[in-house]
Amino acid sequence: MLNRNILSIFFYTFAVHIDNLNTMAQKILVTGGTGYIGSHTVVELINAGYKTVIIDDLSNSSADVIDNIEKITGVRPAFEKFDLTDFERVEKFFADNSDIAATIHFAASKAVGESVEKPLLYYRNNLVSLMNLLDCHLKYDVNNIVFSSSCTVYGQPDKLPVTETTPRKDAESPYANTKRVNEDILRDSTVANPRLKGIALRYFNPIGAHPTALIGELPLGVPQNLVPFITQTAAGLRDELKVFGDDYDTPDGSAIRDYINVVDLAKAHVVSIERLLKQKNKENFEVFNLGTGNGYSVLEIIKGFEKVTGVKLNYKIVERRAGDIVKIWADTTYANEELGWKAEKGLEETLLSAWNWEKNVRGMK
Repeated sequence: MLNRNILSIFFYTFAVHIDNLNTMAQKILVTGGTGYIGSHTVVELINAGYKTVIIDDLSNSSADVIDNIEKITGVRPAFEKFDLTDFERVEKFFADNSDIAATIHFAASKAVGESVEKPLLYYRNNLVSLMNLLDCHLKYDVNNIVFSSSCTVYGQPDKLPVTETTPRKDAESPYANTKRVNEDILRDSTVANPRLKGIALRYFNPIGAHPTALIGELPLGVPQNLVPFITQTAAGLRDELKVFGDDYDTPDGSAIRDYINVVDLAKAHVVSIERLLKQKNKENFEVFNLGTGNGYSVLEIIKGFEKVTGVKLNYKIVERRAGDIVKIWADTTYANEELGWKAEKGLEETLLSAWNWEKNVRGMK
């Protein structure tokens, strides 16, 4: 019996080793890989045994992230700095990297409010970068791409929670419209080129940080998202947190969102890559909602942060912000069942991870 058990363990270990060797032979391009969600995804890809290469122009991130990814994983991802709207540079990259198995495309301008003020910047950066990538995917026979989309494509839905079949509505902001148009570009490209396979992951609201507190959300300039503004206010970098509106049709008057831990979100990208590489996709273009299935208001997030950290926040109610919707949260049934993925981390753990990250960045105890 002992020998049989030893043999079973040996063959299991050998099979896992072979599987990891097969995975290690595959290189994943991560655009925007030094950014918030991109960096966490690079960590999870490395943990899953993939080789990674990052392209980022560092317009909203820092090259120091590469060092911290290496500290977490023990592996330093390859990195190239350039702008994806430069077609010649994108083409040179693919010509020099013939072993790319798939791309995860994060690189984009992403602030709702800024997009209302600077629509041309958003259309140029977000649309051209994807088109350049797809041109090179087709020319260099890279047939798999996961696209970083957003629940903003649903606009303000008539019915909640939203499913993947919920109709998309007219966008509430240029940022949201770039996500909608990019989904169409990717879908149409897979129709015209059947060898191309794509998955659009519609994120709800990513928050939190890696449990090591070595990577997290660190926007350059004034934060455009709620949680980094909360943590910077708690750390004393911001005098006051603005709550945009308290007269929405919600229980406490503030807007409601589905907040998902960034590590849970990152793991969904690994699952999606494996789905494409192992040809488990049912259609050449698929979409999945990535959320928790729960909605929390802005004021609930503030109170939750105060509870878990013991830090009181100085906040003020101001007028609504252009481009914001009232409330949205996900029906995650399809992603849970079809991808075999589920958000696991709770809100308090997630908010605490964001605060630990902020304290680490600021050298606070």
